[in-house]
Amino acid sequence: MQGFKIKLKAKEKKTLKDIIKKGTEKARKITRCRILLLCDASKSKKMIASMLSIDPNTISNICGRYIKEGLESAINEKPRSGAPRIFDGKLKAKITALACSTPPEGRSKWSLRLLSDKVVELELIDSISHTDIGRILKKTK
Repeated sequence: MQGFKIKLKAKEKKTLKDIIKKGTEKARKITRCRILLLCDASKSKKMIASMLSIDPNTISNICGRYIKEGLESAINEKPRSGAPRIFDGKLKAKITALACSTPPEGRSKWSLRLLSDKVVELELIDSISHTDIGRILKKTK
């Protein structure tokens, strides 16, 4: 299991060492810096994986990105797609305002289930659970 044969420029080595030395970046970024420095030092993939407690495929991915896209791409996170937000700020504000309004007749206060039913009734959203209502209101405190 041989390591990648990458050769870092002196300026790149200094950049990577500075990132590691400062220790203010995310742990994942620091690990990527260490991977590149160890590959540059001709350490085997197996040895690097053992030293850093990471999967050998991670080493291949990071070094491959360095070779194809350069240093910045190799050490920084790529944007993640993720699911779009369901509840935007306007909807959260309307739910909060509703929770602060006078409760329905015969009730002394709003329950989470009453709020979720009312939000759907007012057609603010097609469906919402009482637990989502609770999460939204919890973040406003």
